[in-house]
Amino acid sequence: MTSNVGVAGPRHGRRDPVTPPPRRTSRFGKLDIKYSPYIFVAPFFLLFAVFGAYPLVYTAVLSLRKNTLTGGDQGFVGFENYTKVLTDEHFWTVIGNTFGLFIISTVPQLVLALMIASWLNKKMRARTAIRMGILIPNITSVAAVGIVFGLIFADRYGLANWLLQTVGFDPVEWRNHRWSSWTAIAFMVDWRWTGYNALIYLAAMQAVPKELYESASLDGASAMRRFWRITVPLIQPTILFTVIISTIGGMQLFTEPLLFNYGRVQGGSLNEFQTVAMYIYETTFSNNFNVGRGAAISWLLFLIILIFALINFALVRRSVKGQTR
Repeated sequence: MTSNVGVAGPRHGRRDPVTPPPRRTSRFGKLDIKYSPYIFVAPFFLLFAVFGAYPLVYTAVLSLRKNTLTGGDQGFVGFENYTKVLTDEHFWTVIGNTFGLFIISTVPQLVLALMIASWLNKKMRARTAIRMGILIPNITSVAAVGIVFGLIFADRYGLANWLLQTVGFDPVEWRNHRWSSWTAIAFMVDWRWTGYNALIYLAAMQAVPKELYESASLDGASAMRRFWRITVPLIQPTILFTVIISTIGGMQLFTEPLLFNYGRVQGGSLNEFQTVAMYIYETTFSNNFNVGRGAAISWLLFLIILIFALINFALVRRSVKGQTR
């Protein structure tokens, strides 16, 4: 007698779950996750150390030494270079020129940029083409801009004097008087940077909620009132940002007045429009090749810019805190 004793086996269509082997994270993978962010930002800090921090420190060291390109390093002199610069009337003349050019170029520039941005913020045809067009002056070679404006403000055959004579005014010697030269250089600076600042303002304006304008319109507010009561307060941090950038750029103004004077760093016959940056170049490379004194002027300019930047930064923080309350 036989017995049919079956061996228990797996049911048809079902399989036992297979437990995957534990994953092992390699040591290289852990290091990659831990240090990869630092590797990504390392090129910036490397470039900043080479082209930013090192020149700043080296300039500070040079400013404390008597050093010329012809005589070499003649030893440590402490703050003698700073004392000679601060007691030099020429230094205060170029400081006044720099501040004057900064004010008469920056204030109209930012006001005009705000007006252009408000106009571009409306619905219109070819809006993208217009936005691209106003940025063209900023991407144009500054050398080309200097040559063109040098011809426009030429004393004898310039376009500016031709227009003045057409309406009955006498021609102007643009490079021999302080205010005329400042005006010509301000035109050059404003032509380059107004469109750039206008696009920055436009980006800020487009972030303002449209509901605020609609509510103000229902309450009977005019377009001008909506602009001053809604737009300007809400983009105030952006306005202060452009003021900071314009301040830094205005204090370092060099290329425009240099090209306006046909490459001469004196800034006119009586230094009418010589800026601090031009004075640094003249002291270091054109007048006795005094590297130590040029470095001292550079550090004084850096401190002036730093003070203005800190003041503007404090104003920005105060504005942001006032809006968040």
